[in-house]
Amino acid sequence: MTPGYDAPPSDDTAAYSGRVSTDSSALFTDQYELTMLSAALADGSAHRRCSFEVFARRLPDGRRYGVVAGTARLVAALSNFRFGKSELEIVSRFLDDRTVAWLRDYRFTGDIDGYREGDFYFPGSPILSVRGTFAECVLLETLSLSILNHDSAIASAAARMVSAADGRPMIEMGSRRTHEESAVAASRAAYLAGFTATSNLEAVRRHGVPGAGTSAHAFTLLHTTPDGPDEAAAFRGQVAALGVGTTLLVDTYDITEGVKTAVEVAGPELGGVRIDSGDLGVLARQVRRQLDDLGATGTKIVVSGDLDEYAVAALRAEPVDVYGVGTSVVVGSGAPTAGMVYKLVEVDGIPVEKRSSNKASRGGTKRAVRFARETGTLVEEVVYSAHSDAPDPAGLEARELLVPLVRGGETACDATTLEDSRSLLAAGLVSLPWEALKLSRGEPAIPVRFAEPDSRRAR
Repeated sequence: MTPGYDAPPSDDTAAYSGRVSTDSSALFTDQYELTMLSAALADGSAHRRCSFEVFARRLPDGRRYGVVAGTARLVAALSNFRFGKSELEIVSRFLDDRTVAWLRDYRFTGDIDGYREGDFYFPGSPILSVRGTFAECVLLETLSLSILNHDSAIASAAARMVSAADGRPMIEMGSRRTHEESAVAASRAAYLAGFTATSNLEAVRRHGVPGAGTSAHAFTLLHTTPDGPDEAAAFRGQVAALGVGTTLLVDTYDITEGVKTAVEVAGPELGGVRIDSGDLGVLARQVRRQLDDLGATGTKIVVSGDLDEYAVAALRAEPVDVYGVGTSVVVGSGAPTAGMVYKLVEVDGIPVEKRSSNKASRGGTKRAVRFARETGTLVEEVVYSAHSDAPDPAGLEARELLVPLVRGGETACDATTLEDSRSLLAAGLVSLPWEALKLSRGEPAIPVRFAEPDSRRAR
């Protein structure tokens, strides 16, 4: 059994059912969306046909690509976006009776297209296109952004860590550093990005992510007697319960003595040892030599402790077999939000756009296509009017990026699994220009070009 993976993978790792709480998701929103609805119902504009889009104006500073994540969670949450008795009791405190009555029968009946989970996005990519009446679409802003901004931020950071690890397994273990529900979503997003397992059991249950975990320092400290610490007793207890394939935490006291005791207790077939503190590179080399000298040549070394993509990359040349990443991944490694916005871009077929300084938007419903060379290397992304033909690929390979997610309020996408999304991203990382995988600051991996509409200008 792989060190650090004492909990067997879930039988459900190949599928994501989209299960969410049976509670309504309708109040995961901001009050101003409902007051806008009230005003629109009052002045008769609520039923105008509209198109909203989700996009990021820019990537986090220095990042070269973003990863789309959370789409499946959003579609699942949309099915629960209903105003029942308890939800109506809250909104009736500030809404008029007509608006409350309208909300009582609310369900989204429009269409949604979006980028696939595991696909890339760049500045201006129309990641989500939501179409329907103003009334039904305006209510989905906060729900859409809270899910996509969080999950995409985590997946984007996690993908950088996976690239830095260069094929070595990675365990997500950041649950204690974030909100309990965010922890579950973060585990899913990190797994989508290529992490191998999670310590979070709710993510195992809800999303089928493989689970992992063995022991913390508390278990070693527990085995203290009046005569002092008894590290060997702690190791014997863990091995007796989990087998010699387990991973023993060897840095509670003295690492050299801890490694020696671990091999004495478990034998040379010990699965792994974990180091959670100190200069991890120096210690990994020291521990590798010691393990080999003790005959435990197959024992793996797991490292954890405030790792991020830079620390992982710095350890690439060291004899590290598995990485455990906590805080950094669940907070997006310095970019906790993807910076996405939800903007109205078309009303009754008329393009509309915001012109505010530094917050301008581009009018009109859009589509997007990504071009690549025959070798598969990405060249550029072109965003064009949904009312125009797709641009000429000019000898390049072309792939449309928006796929149907919802039609007439009902889920329209095929049963894409979490494993499918993992595979899409893994293949995508190979298609990026090589410099895009650098951790140094740089421009987006490929440019996004906006094709002018054939016959209409945004108003």
